[in-house]
Amino acid sequence: MFGLAESVKHTRVYQEGLEQEGQTLVLKLLSRKVGKLPPKLESQVKALSLEGVEELAEALLDFSTLDDLSAWLQNHDPGQ
Repeated sequence: MFGLAESVKHTRVYQEGLEQEGQTLVLKLLSRKVGKLPPKLESQVKALSLEGVEELAEALLDFSTLDDLSAWLQNHDPGQ
């Protein structure tokens, strides 16, 4: 049974689910931290890979404005 659970974690659907969950959480945190995001910035966050979302989750702790988010996104290509 353990082998099956491990193989499920490597499926595309599972990975996409993790990515979506991460994006949802980061978007909520960003909205709380810097206010409602413009659609363009929200789209850029949604385009990030799981690794990018994880990096953003850590970086957003230092954000105080939407400009901070914009600057961060300019330096991080989607799908990294």
